[in-house]
Amino acid sequence: MKEKVRRIIMTIMCVFMMSATANAGNEKAITLAELPGVAQKTIKTNFGKCKVAMVKMETGFFEKTSYDVVFTNGSKIEFDGNGKWKEISVKTGAVPEALVPKAVRNYLKSHYPRTKVVEIEKKNNKCEVKLSSGLEITFDSNYKVINIDN
Repeated sequence: MKEKVRRIIMTIMCVFMMSATANAGNEKAITLAELPGVAQKTIKTNFGKCKVAMVKMETGFFEKTSYDVVFTNGSKIEFDGNGKWKEISVKTGAVPEALVPKAVRNYLKSHYPRTKVVEIEKKNNKCEVKLSSGLEITFDSNYKVINIDN
């Protein structure tokens, strides 16, 4: 019985080690021109005045390809493999208004008119925004508020 448990544990450890090895080196620096066209257009249209510090492509064993773009002012955008933004974080100013869904903009204008969106993330059919006041608001897929967190 102890031998069987030991074999199971060893097998699990081997699987984790192989997975870690397969995931090693899954990031590489690329040029801005190597990003999908949709991502390039988003950057040119909304961050055209910002200087790009680094562009990175990430591929994972279980995950799809994603791209990270970091600007010299500390702002960052993460794109999915198709070039659609997943997450935006700005260090100065606000997330460009055109990238904030209209329903979210309307809600924020009526409820928090003196704040700016400093982070926005789309995941699992939700949209999460962080405001300059520190407040975090989560919207569902229909852009209805489902959570407000300080």
